[in-house]
Amino acid sequence: MRLEEYVELYAFMEQQITTGICVIDDNGHVVLYNNKMSELTGVSREEIERRLLNELLDVDLGQHFLHQVISSQQPILHQKQTFWNKKGEEITIISDYRPFTLSTGKLLAIQFARDITHQEFLMDQPLSRYGAPLTFDIITAVSGAMQQVIQQAKVAAIGRIPVMLVGESGTGKDMIAEGIHHELSEANERFITLICRRNEEALIAQLEKYIAESKNYTFFAERIEYLSMAAQEKILTLLNEYKHQGHVFIASIGTDPIDLIATGQLSKNLYYLFSKLTIHVPALRDRREDIMPFVSDYLARRRMNFGVKVHALSSEVETLFMTYDWPGNLKELEVLLDDISIVLTSEEVIELHMLPAYFRWKVKEQRTETVSNDLFTFHEKQDLRPLDEYMREVEEYYIQHALALHNGNISQTAKTLGLHRQGLQYRLKRK
Repeated sequence: MRLEEYVELYAFMEQQITTGICVIDDNGHVVLYNNKMSELTGVSREEIERRLLNELLDVDLGQHFLHQVISSQQPILHQKQTFWNKKGEEITIISDYRPFTLSTGKLLAIQFARDITHQEFLMDQPLSRYGAPLTFDIITAVSGAMQQVIQQAKVAAIGRIPVMLVGESGTGKDMIAEGIHHELSEANERFITLICRRNEEALIAQLEKYIAESKNYTFFAERIEYLSMAAQEKILTLLNEYKHQGHVFIASIGTDPIDLIATGQLSKNLYYLFSKLTIHVPALRDRREDIMPFVSDYLARRRMNFGVKVHALSSEVETLFMTYDWPGNLKELEVLLDDISIVLTSEEVIELHMLPAYFRWKVKEQRTETVSNDLFTFHEKQDLRPLDEYMREVEEYYIQHALALHNGNISQTAKTLGLHRQGLQYRLKRK
């Protein structure tokens, strides 16, 4: 091939590749900017080529790394960044920055940016993959505790009042927030999730942009305690400034707000704004009645969307699901079901051997005694334990299996065991 043909082929490949590429010279001018980078930033190649990168972008997409690479002639690898581009889209990238010297001696810095926005979204909100708006009708809520949560959420939607959702990671707080949005009697334009574990300066900038618009939005600040106190106070100022508009504000935290305020993780003033209605979303282990209905709904969606035949769990797997503590809550359950579904072909029932090895190991580590009668036997002196410790383990084993037999129904289990419901809940929580 002739040199011109190589150049032609390179030009085609450079613009078709799915990695964003930006190259600057030692004066900070952009000398190459491919289609994927333009797609990521929302800035066209015509706008940016042969100009200073800093003049064209409102947020730092790695300009300082590019300049640092030119100065040091050392690569900077695996830099993750989340930002809002010129189109108003939230984008997450991982970039490598590498130096390059032309034969003329001219110094360049090259950014290779890989788009991981979709993966980040699935990681943060796996419970949002239903292919339809997340209304309260879609949410699996068999237990009395979750029915109460939804009832409170509907009250919030009717009154369009600020809401604080409290609950462990993975309990479905994002689903409740989106349910409120779709339950509003006068619909808002968009449901906007502000993920507070990311770049807070970009988050504040995004909030400032949308909150000042004439359209009404529903804002959900996910895990607001992850923001600095200064950022929380800035949000409070914005909410107070625009409180007479039609926006709806929802925030979530991972634990008791009083504890977070006491430890300096949550602004007292911000909490007071949301404290008109605080909704506690219970952990999955405290509402085991919802486990099997959730699994059934999940399998029904798999059959409808992928044409598989699976419709049930084996009795062994069902017992395992009902006795496991689910520290990751609904999020952990759905991710597990995703992993199981990958290997399904013509199977109709999910058997024990289909469970991923990592999950079986977690179950073994967490509750070896629930799958082995060895709990009640000992053979050597070193197997002996204090009697109160032994009796606690026996009680826990007995209660968990009683719950499994009653499909997680706490009221029925308590009645069978001769306990009050509150007494059984106390024993479950003290583990």
